[in-house]
Order: sequence, then structure tokens, then C-alpha cells
Amino acid sequence: MSFNNVVIFSKPKQPDVAKVAAELKSWFERKKTNVQLDPQEGVGNADLAVVVGGDGTLLAAARTLGDHQIPILAINHGGLGFLTEVTLHEMYPALERVMGGHFVTDHRMMIEVAVDRAGRRIGAYRALNDAVFNKGTLARIIELEARVDGQYVSTFRSDGLIIATPTGSTAYNLSAGGPIIFPSMDAMVLTPICSHTLTNRPIVLPPDVKIDVMLKSTQDEVHLTVDGQVGLPINRGDHVVLEKSAVSVQLIAPADKNYFDILRGKLKWG
Repeated sequence: MSFNNVVIFSKPKQPDVAKVAAELKSWFERKKTNVQLDPQEGVGNADLAVVVGGDGTLLAAARTLGDHQIPILAINHGGLGFLTEVTLHEMYPALERVMGGHFVTDHRMMIEVAVDRAGRRIGAYRALNDAVFNKGTLARIIELEARVDGQYVSTFRSDGLIIATPTGSTAYNLSAGGPIIFPSMDAMVLTPICSHTLTNRPIVLPPDVKIDVMLKSTQDEVHLTVDGQVGLPINRGDHVVLEKSAVSVQLIAPADKNYFDILRGKLKWG
């Protein structure tokens, strides 16, 4: 597979990131590769997307790419960076290997998130990491009734609830005590946040189910946040329906990259 048209995603308002992106554009041009720094103009013709930034930049890029199914190479210019696994130090050697065809492709499951109010759809999103129900600023717990394929699971009385993909299992899900799921798997994990009932534990679900979460609380503001970036406030009686998307994200990396190397490095395992 050859890459002839590249689009670069970055945060142009951050000078250090913009500098790396500009240098990267010059590097591709020297390779006689068509390259575009404006994702809005470059996505349509691109056969490779290069993301320079943290995991948040990659999540935004995945949303912008939509149904295009363009492979993504992520360069870490952020913090922890579970998704952006190529470091700045490795960037050009990694690009040489990728452009030479020495890479692996990792297909990551996404989920569709729909919000229904009184029988009317008021929101629809696609998530690579997670959908999170969070309470407002007051200390009261919220009540969320969860069903899987119409079967009642539980009414979670907690600070919130996370529905994560395997990719998102190392994000908020991990902080809330959820399991790490190997990223190439197809699954969803339902994890309560600080559950009032100590026996409520994370549940790993198969990918072909439909999860329906209804807000039962009447007080306080509750927010649904998708991939930590978009979302809306939800009201009592709203249904949020989550299921596997027909669209996946293709993350590519040099063939010598290993997921367990990333875990050991990021989580400081021995």
C-alpha cells in the first residue's frame, strides 16, 4: 500500500505543535507527496492522515474523518498518549518505515451514541473512546437505569457511568477501576463511577448488543460527554442508546511497535 496524498491534523494555535506540523509538511513535500495542513480541504483526497498532538487531537481527527476510513498515523506531542504511540524522537524513522510499507494496521471499534427525548432524537454522536454520564457540581448521586437488548441490568446510583470501547478502556474507564481490554477486540465495557452500591462492578459486553441508559434522577444537571469533547445535558426520562458502529478507525504504526510495550511505558509496569 502506498500513500500519495497526506493530510496533517494538529493544533495550529499551539506554536510548538504548529512548528512540528510545518516541518512535517516540508518533509512530505521533499518526498514528492501531496500534503495538506487544512483537514477540511484535505480529507476528501487523502489516503493517509498524520495526527500531531495528544490523544484528544486524535479523537477529534477521528470524528472529522467520519466515514472516510482513512488510515491514521499518530505522533505523540501531548501527555500520556495511549493512542498517539509514536514519539517525536521516533517520528521521522517511523515515517520512513511506514512510507516504505513496513507497518501494521490496527482496526479500532467505534460506538454510535443516540439521545432520544420524548420519542424524538435530539443528538447523535460517534465515539472512539467512550460515552460518559456525569453529574453536575452538586454532591448528590444520580440514578441511571441500564438495559442491554431490552433486558434490565441495574439502576446505578453513582457519580456517573462510563460506556467504553476497548480503545477507551485505558482512558476514564481505567481511572474508574474498569478493566484494560486489548484494543483490537470488539467489546463494550459498562463501568459505574463511584457507585453507591459497592457490589456494582464493571461489565464487559459483546459488540452486537444495544445498550439503553435512561436517566431517572430529577434533581441536578447531568451531562453526556462523548470522547471528552462533545455532548449535551440530559433530562429525566431521556434515553441514550449505544451500539457498535459500522465504521472503525484504522490506526497504523511501524511494524516493530507493540501494545504491551506501550502499556509498560505509560503505566510504569516493571
